[in-house]
Amino acid sequence: MTAPSTATGGTVPPPRPAVPPDPQPAEVDAAGWPAGVPVPDPAEPRAVDAEPGRVRWDPAERRARASQSFWTAVVGVPAIFSVLRLGVEAGGELQTTLLLVANVGPVNLLAGFLTTAARLLSTGLVAVFALGAVLAVSADRLPPGTRRRPLFARWADTTPAWVVLASFLLALLTWPLLYLPLLLPAFVAAFQLRPERLHERALPRLLLIVALLAGYGWLLLPTLRDAWTQGEALVLALLVVPPLLALFVAGPLPGMVIRPLASLTEVAVLSMLVWAALPVISTPVLPLTVTTVGAENGPTEDVRGHVVTTDDVNMVILQERGGVRYVPVDLVRAQVLCPSEEELPRHRLRVHDFHIEDSLLEGMGRRVRPVHRIDAACRAPG
Repeated sequence: MTAPSTATGGTVPPPRPAVPPDPQPAEVDAAGWPAGVPVPDPAEPRAVDAEPGRVRWDPAERRARASQSFWTAVVGVPAIFSVLRLGVEAGGELQTTLLLVANVGPVNLLAGFLTTAARLLSTGLVAVFALGAVLAVSADRLPPGTRRRPLFARWADTTPAWVVLASFLLALLTWPLLYLPLLLPAFVAAFQLRPERLHERALPRLLLIVALLAGYGWLLLPTLRDAWTQGEALVLALLVVPPLLALFVAGPLPGMVIRPLASLTEVAVLSMLVWAALPVISTPVLPLTVTTVGAENGPTEDVRGHVVTTDDVNMVILQERGGVRYVPVDLVRAQVLCPSEEELPRHRLRVHDFHIEDSLLEGMGRRVRPVHRIDAACRAPG
């Protein structure tokens, strides 16, 4: 039997099947969920009540917060220091500050900050990583969820190992040789290098430790002898005590001292950075020069200060004792570069031809360009 045709010659499609009626609504339970449908497991809560009035955050959320606060401090502190340095350099005067801002480029400002504040930055990072590792391994022995982990421990947990190594490398290159022995206990604490890792047996381990200390003493023996002769007790303590301290700094601390020690170290590190930041903020951004000014065949004057900018008409000098002076270029007769008082050495000690107050970078630089004699104009009052 063929399908009926329409007036246009087409075929009529077969009728559609009847749409089944809507099923009866399923029964629901007391919570409003359909009966017979499995209930999914509830998601892991982001925060739960650990104690009355306290909230225990999810571990991933805590790591993200700690990492964010750490990198905020690393990036924000140099920017704040650079702005403060310009204000201090200008003597607190607004117009002088604006003059420095207009003529000191960001690259020069960053270079000046890195050369003077690299020690401060590396000191803060080394202290945080060393203390944070000790507090982290100590806090792991506490019952889980009882107390919040210390801030430095969270920073140490979220920081990659290459950042820790880079901070120690920066300190190795920028710290004065006098303070480099302090890196030994800090490195041992940051990476938890216990003496047991040298050898599993006690006697070979003891022999290795004695050999390492003997090699360290042989390397610094001339310096130690000179320090003893000159009565430099502080230098002797800084060179002898840190290697011995490195044998005991690794390992967990007793649980009863973790929380007080964490609060004390955070305040101590912050106070140390503030104290060390004062010289960094007050360090000049521009080089110190003495410019000889005077008419030809006439009396001359030495202007001691920092050259801000020079154009075809004037040389702008920020004077050492305050104030900005515009010196006509035609009156400039000579100019010499002078060291600041902070650059003058205070100790007469050397470590294998390196001055004990120089860093490795400064020592290698002095080998390439030996220190020249200070010009007589630098000793004259401004």
